[in-house]
Amino acid sequence: MTTRTARELAETYFAAWEAGDLDTLRGVLAEDVDFVGALGTASGVDEALAGLAGLGRVLEKIDVKVRVAEGEDVITCFDLCTSVAPPTPTVNWMRVRDGKVVRIRVTFDPRALLAGFEARK
Repeated sequence: MTTRTARELAETYFAAWEAGDLDTLRGVLAEDVDFVGALGTASGVDEALAGLAGLGRVLEKIDVKVRVAEGEDVITCFDLCTSVAPPTPTVNWMRVRDGKVVRIRVTFDPRALLAGFEARK
């Protein structure tokens, strides 16, 4: 069996998240994945999936602008397109080890998303 590259895992991660395919997402995330982002943190695959599913409820599209991979690291720059805010420029840095995503760091300006969530209440 061939192990997927870090870049291939990142492509699978984003395609699965955009499609709402939590089973495929679970398959690329390590059990002890560590996530830190502008809207929160998650420790472990179940917390990470819960966070991705939560944002997935308003996710319309992930418009990837550029993806750079070097060794175990992949950086993906994209516009996060949701139903509650204008497209949000976002950077995701993930680390892959032993064929699974073990660490994710995400940065973006959350103000428009937070305002959009608040308006939905």
